[in-house]
Amino acid sequence: MTMQDHDPQRRALQYRLDRLAEQERNADAARDDDAVAAGGAGSEGRAGVDGGVVRGGGAARGGGAGRVPGAPEDAPTAPPAPRPPSMAARGSFADELVRQAMARGEFDDLPLAGKPIPGLTGRHDPDWWLKALIEREQITGVLPEALQLRKDDAALDDRLDQERTEERVRELVEELNARVVAARRQLLGGPPVVTPLRDVESEVARWHERRRARHAEAAARAEEEARSAAAEHRAAGRRRSWPRVLGRLRAAAHARDRSSSGGPG
Repeated sequence: MTMQDHDPQRRALQYRLDRLAEQERNADAARDDDAVAAGGAGSEGRAGVDGGVVRGGGAARGGGAGRVPGAPEDAPTAPPAPRPPSMAARGSFADELVRQAMARGEFDDLPLAGKPIPGLTGRHDPDWWLKALIEREQITGVLPEALQLRKDDAALDDRLDQERTEERVRELVEELNARVVAARRQLLGGPPVVTPLRDVESEVARWHERRRARHAEAAARAEEEARSAAAEHRAAGRRRSWPRVLGRLRAAAHARDRSSSGGPG
């Protein structure tokens, strides 16, 4: 038994293909039996048209089932319709396409190569498609209210620090408190609500303290950057002044040499 025989999906697909092929064979056999029965009845019937109804033997003696009643004897008969390929042939064709794709390497380096297939945990989860959708699309805001409140409470300080006015800070804190109270009153079940209420005045005071600390830190950082820039500027100025100083020293030395030697000529 090969490794492919152990694949449950492949075995299920092969089982379906075999069942469809068997059903098609049974249908073909039934059609053949009906054709034989119709041919026997036509040979014993009488030909002709009686009141617009074609009797059984007319088609058989008139040249076959493809001839239209009342048409001339030399009229061409309709060609038989081509039979569709059997399910076994279709399955073989699909297997051949898969083998060709494997030979081309189209199944190499797949994202889940060598890893377990997600979702095959051995137990049925009726909400698997919903969980997969939430994870794939990164949907937020669909948690139970108790869990969502915990998440929002943990991120409240960062959210408040993004606000610029005290009124907006009060609104956000009061909104969270209202949600906590409403969640405690609901009777829909779910996780317990353990998020505490926030004191508005305390949160406003803490917001002011964090804001002053950020401003002081920003001012200290700006002052340090200014000192560094000034020191770099002074160092650059000294580097730029050295050539002029050296030039003046060389000129003075040259003048002394000329005066000591009695001047030119």
